[in-house]
Amino acid sequence: MHKTVDVSVDAMLEDLRTLVEIESPSRDIDALTASANAVATFLENRLGGRARLVASEAGPHVHWSGGGDPKVLILGHHDTVFPLGTLARRPFKVEDGHATGPGVFDMLGGLVQAVHGVASLDDRSGVEVLVTADEEVGSHASRALIEERALACGAVLVAEGAADDGGLKTGRKGCGTFQVTITGRASHAGLEPAAGVNALVEAAHQVLDIAALGRPDIGTTVTPTVASAGTLDNVVPAEATVIVDVRVESADEKNRIETAFAALAPHLPEAKIAVQGAVGRPPMPESASADLFAVAQRLVPGLTGKAVGGGSDGNFTAALGVPTLDGLGAVGGGAHADHEYLVVAAMTERAQLIAGLVDAIAHA
Repeated sequence: MHKTVDVSVDAMLEDLRTLVEIESPSRDIDALTASANAVATFLENRLGGRARLVASEAGPHVHWSGGGDPKVLILGHHDTVFPLGTLARRPFKVEDGHATGPGVFDMLGGLVQAVHGVASLDDRSGVEVLVTADEEVGSHASRALIEERALACGAVLVAEGAADDGGLKTGRKGCGTFQVTITGRASHAGLEPAAGVNALVEAAHQVLDIAALGRPDIGTTVTPTVASAGTLDNVVPAEATVIVDVRVESADEKNRIETAFAALAPHLPEAKIAVQGAVGRPPMPESASADLFAVAQRLVPGLTGKAVGGGSDGNFTAALGVPTLDGLGAVGGGAHADHEYLVVAAMTERAQLIAGLVDAIAHA
């Protein structure tokens, strides 16, 4: 580490408690507005200056700038996947070296660590912090702002949770969701089944065709995840839907998969197929993180990095050619699950790592 920066674990935990105890489920505009105000207050208290709320159809994003020529963007989000009421069932607490509660790992803990790291620096010029309101639901209302600030700053540090071993995330797959809707024709299953067009049977054909698009040998996974069809047990189903999760490692595979979904054709005469969706988050190649990861390894010898299947807003910034390093947030696990946790003992080193990276990028 370039130097030991002064960060207080107790202060970080108190700020984390404040943010966790203001629930912020995606798409709940009232809850996200309260959360955004709390994030803005947190940024102002720890970093000085003014934090700006950026209104969007998904809820307010929060942007803070240390002034001067922008050099590095710290990127995070304040929405979580947990519905209102989760806190009552799973309140924030710290015991046995772990902090638990909705959003501690994904990703409020990483946000707190990053801000405390920046706060430890005497010179915060060139630093921007952007905390969005819709990462968990696709970042449709924040993508343009993320891309604008990333291009302006020229380097991005993503405060998402660390990899399983506490390492950084040096690459991410592109990811997207497709919905395939099959339209058939209803008829009485007993009196005249042949008069119908069975959307469920067509869906079964489509599921097999879709699953066959996967190429796990080159990192492409195509996973049908949710299906629905039919209305009553004596009616030939007139409609069915299939939802599919897609992950890819390259732009070529993104194009192949999107073309293949567009070309899906029915097997049954008179069945019709409509497809919605895309690989909305482009892949984050490991080349995008190489230079920044080398800096991180100099700061923390032995630090590991790995490419992972999940996506983040870092996918967007890397796709622009902006150097991007991810997984700089909390060490822990259980993202999106009831056993979500943050390792308290790792908080200081992670805050120091952010401080060292910011100092190296912005003040070189």
